[in-house]
Amino acid sequence: MYNNRFQERVVEMKNITKMFGDFKANDNISLTVHKGEVHALLGENGAGKTTLMNVLYGLYQPTSGEIFINEKKVNITDPNVAIKHGIGMVHQHFMLVEPFTVAENIILGRETTKALGTLDMKQAIEDVKKLSEKYGLYVDPSAKIQDITVGMQQRVEILKALYRGAEILILDEPTAVLTPQEIRELIVIIRNLTKEGKSIIIITHKLKEIKQVADYCTIIRRGKYIDTVDVSITSEEELASKMVGREVNFKVDKEDREKGETVLKLENLKVKDNRGIYAVDGLSLEVKAGEILGLAGVDGNGQSELIEAITGLREVDSGKVYINGKDITSKKPREIIESKVGTIPEDRQKRGLVLDFTVAENMILENYYKEPFSKKGIMDENKIKDFAKKLIKKFDVRPENENLKAKALSGGNQQKVIIAREVTNDPDLLIAAQPTRGLDVGAIEYVHKALVEQRDKNKAVLLVSLELDEVLNVSDRIAVIYEGKIVGVLDAKEADENTLGLMMAGGGVQDGQQ
Repeated sequence: MYNNRFQERVVEMKNITKMFGDFKANDNISLTVHKGEVHALLGENGAGKTTLMNVLYGLYQPTSGEIFINEKKVNITDPNVAIKHGIGMVHQHFMLVEPFTVAENIILGRETTKALGTLDMKQAIEDVKKLSEKYGLYVDPSAKIQDITVGMQQRVEILKALYRGAEILILDEPTAVLTPQEIRELIVIIRNLTKEGKSIIIITHKLKEIKQVADYCTIIRRGKYIDTVDVSITSEEELASKMVGREVNFKVDKEDREKGETVLKLENLKVKDNRGIYAVDGLSLEVKAGEILGLAGVDGNGQSELIEAITGLREVDSGKVYINGKDITSKKPREIIESKVGTIPEDRQKRGLVLDFTVAENMILENYYKEPFSKKGIMDENKIKDFAKKLIKKFDVRPENENLKAKALSGGNQQKVIIAREVTNDPDLLIAAQPTRGLDVGAIEYVHKALVEQRDKNKAVLLVSLELDEVLNVSDRIAVIYEGKIVGVLDAKEADENTLGLMMAGGGVQDGQQ
């Protein structure tokens, strides 16, 4: 058993098992968290981390096992009971009412009222201000949720839990949608909370952040408890190997190769955003067969609109998009797919999958009308399921069940379904937009290998990522986008974070585009 320098036990989960039918999501897991401690819960996508915390928060009832809060056995039947025991949870997908203000969301269900039962909004705003100042969670109480950043929305969720008296705070993948600056701010906030004696459980698979902020880390794999370690004396490599059960290669292995003909050619492309402003403003770029071209840039510089324009989801205002010399500008998405373009979209749930469809149905979304899946307009379910079973095995989708709805899979396994479908279509151009967002190191290694395999098959790969490490590690060439234009293209071997960072901020802008 590990030695813990924190003494007072605030959470003990003993031998927790959670079954969903025949599927064992949590298999006899134990977890102890102490007062003032940041405890990371580490595991691959689908390892059972969120399920375990949903049990602690009362969203699920354990099949067996016991929970102790402050050394007293408790029966947490629903989240209201959890809140009474001082447990708050900030979910990965925020639970906020978008048209409401920050203050309205925070006090919802715990409203401050005046003598006659009317809502005392002035007092509520004052309470929110005091709470936000106490913990360094600065927010504008009067701002509407729909008008604030994702990072600010997360602060609102944390404040909402604190307003309800949380002493134990569960943060589910808290950095998955944050910018690097917001991540740094969140780490400061977590430290402020623990100084006040709060205990924090972070569900994550980001090793760098565990090393930065966590005191202890419990690792689970495929629903089973593996180990609890002192983070200060455990390396990232050790954490990674315990998480996935093998050594993980952090460096992408790829050999130099000759580039082929131009597959994607963009000529002076102009594309408007939803406000009617040019998000892509005269952009020219080429991606060749046998290369991974990484597109680096700060979020909001036209990346999303560019991908939508190439894939037929957004109208091109002027300029041209060519695939293998064929003009596909503003064509319908199906015609673009049939021109041998595959896409791993940046939002897998909104753009990559139909969540209420089965895994098998999602595997053939782009080919359902073709043989062997359909004959004379009648779909062949057996052929579809056989095809899906092969892909599930080949791409290691877990659990191995083609009949499961896509929404039942973890983020990493949802991503594998998309990659399996897109790669199996044998595209000449594969667009990979934020392909490892929210994935664990094992899944990231898998995605990177899949991209390199496409490149080695003489395919063109356009990698669009906000992760500079990823762009530098995976790309052969790197193009930097700033305010809708390509400001420079570098050989990946000659690029570094400082150079790219300067260009991404609009410094070192080069005339001409490649």
